[in-house]
Amino acid sequence: MENRIIHPEGWAPAKGYANGVLASDGTLYIGGQIGWDAQQVFASDGFIGQMEQALINIRTILEAADGQPEDLVRLTWYVTSKQEYLDNQRAIGEVYRRVLGRHFPAMTMVVVADLIEDRAVVEIEATAVLKRRS
Repeated sequence: MENRIIHPEGWAPAKGYANGVLASDGTLYIGGQIGWDAQQVFASDGFIGQMEQALINIRTILEAADGQPEDLVRLTWYVTSKQEYLDNQRAIGEVYRRVLGRHFPAMTMVVVADLIEDRAVVEIEATAVLKRRS
């Protein structure tokens, strides 16, 4: 099996990057997802709304590769405000569990000065190992 680009049906084209790459060994690399929807439109400027959409995007890419949240092995979060993250931990946990369940892979949080998309306040990249399912 060769590496395969994963692009969910109905999503606007990714320009200059891939949303996901499924490697021949079953590892799924999900590029950084931000708080815009399948048509690359932001519905929220707030941290919680954008975080939720980024996690939904990750789940959608997983599902497009026949994966599920339990296949996630790593998440790396890039946030523009440490304080906003700290002030919203309860809501973050509630949203996370609603979107990805109670599966908690290895995670890293990095505070950055800015993100490429001007409206983005959070970006999350993921790695999953897809199990063969019969």
